[in-house]
Amino acid sequence: MKSFMDENFLLQTATAQDLYHHHAASQPIIDYHCHLDPAMIAADYRFRSITELWLGGDHYKWRAMRTNGVPERLCTGTDTTDWEKFEAWAATVPYTFRNPLYHWTHLELKTAFGINERLNPDTARKIYDICNDRLQHAPQFTARGLMRRYGVEMVCTTDDPVDDLHHHRAIRESGFEIGVRPAWRPDKAMAVESPEAFAAYVRRLGEVADIDISTFGDFIDALQRRHDFFHSEGCRLSDHGLEEFYAEPYTDTEIAIIFNKVVGGEMLDRKEVRKFKSAMLYIFAVQDYEAGWVQQYHYGALRNNNSRMMAQLGPDTGFDSIGQWSTAHSMARFLDQLDYEGRLTKTILYNLNPADNEMVATMLGNFQDGSVAGKIQWGSGWWFLDQKDGMERQMNALSLLGLLSRFVGMLTDSRSFLSYPRHEYFRRTLCNLLGNDVEQGLIPFTGYEEQRVRAMVEDICYRNAKTYF
Repeated sequence: MKSFMDENFLLQTATAQDLYHHHAASQPIIDYHCHLDPAMIAADYRFRSITELWLGGDHYKWRAMRTNGVPERLCTGTDTTDWEKFEAWAATVPYTFRNPLYHWTHLELKTAFGINERLNPDTARKIYDICNDRLQHAPQFTARGLMRRYGVEMVCTTDDPVDDLHHHRAIRESGFEIGVRPAWRPDKAMAVESPEAFAAYVRRLGEVADIDISTFGDFIDALQRRHDFFHSEGCRLSDHGLEEFYAEPYTDTEIAIIFNKVVGGEMLDRKEVRKFKSAMLYIFAVQDYEAGWVQQYHYGALRNNNSRMMAQLGPDTGFDSIGQWSTAHSMARFLDQLDYEGRLTKTILYNLNPADNEMVATMLGNFQDGSVAGKIQWGSGWWFLDQKDGMERQMNALSLLGLLSRFVGMLTDSRSFLSYPRHEYFRRTLCNLLGNDVEQGLIPFTGYEEQRVRAMVEDICYRNAKTYF
């Protein structure tokens, strides 16, 4: 029986072990999509406890705890101690066998704190005290220290167009050696389902852009001004969180009328919503092309399904699901229009529903134009899919229908400074896939081809992203 989480964890063959230990493990991390708080990096924040660092905002863990019968007060409540919450999580961990949380939990304990013991009710207090002592006293356990510990070279946060980015400036001015760049996330500028919230957002956008927004043209001018500002602050990526792609036909006159209706407080019908979102997606894509940015699209999440808990806790608290939309035609129309006009910039597509894997993998090839290797990318398995099975399915489909060699690799998509072991998890999974193919005689491993396999691992783990971004 193989030991749990030894040095060859997930690596089933000698070739996989060689590829990981000699070519993947030491590569720097470029985390080009995350939700870290730049204020914490600017302040070099020191966490009060492992509970704050580990359970604060982690809806993955909250979902598991609720399923295990843990009351909400021990997940998100404010009337409990950090120890009580940690104890509830420790009691849940042994019930997470075969859930990626079990692996992530122990990878994080091992790589951050050097703890090889399993977390369970018997070890909880000891592990809690060890982690807290280091978090409170050791210099390498601050926000910046943890980034250094994991060999991070660059991160891109997720920022709204109205953000002033002063924390990013403070980070740069401090001389912090790890790059921390903003990424443009304009989802609220498309969220016309709620006229009141959208109108408030338009007013805020006008204030920060110093434009009196009274027309749709003013609205776009304000967004362009903020896009230019983000560019001046080092932003080179956009990111969009979508339910599905939108590519409805529309006229400029229609969009101007729809804009006036929604900022005037009128509810839009479904057709008007789709037309407006289609117009905004196109306009954002053109802005990105003209600025030379990379655009990212995360689609397929059915969010905030529990209305009672949405009212109590707000969004991003663990009540989202994989959605199911037929989006292939809209995605193709959207990309095709940009390509036809010569305005399709580097693009990364992320699907949340694994049923879309082969569709997305084949969509990439429709719009590669030879100008850049891997210009249209399929993003790594994210959210519900950033685990061993999801990663393997994504990489297998990309291998069969595209070029895995040109893949830009993994990201954390996380709010936690302890999520970097997801890169290790990905790298071990990648090396295991390739190592198994080599050992089965499916990939040659002598001469030029051996060097190509070794370089392929290094490329996917680091160099492809370094070049692409």
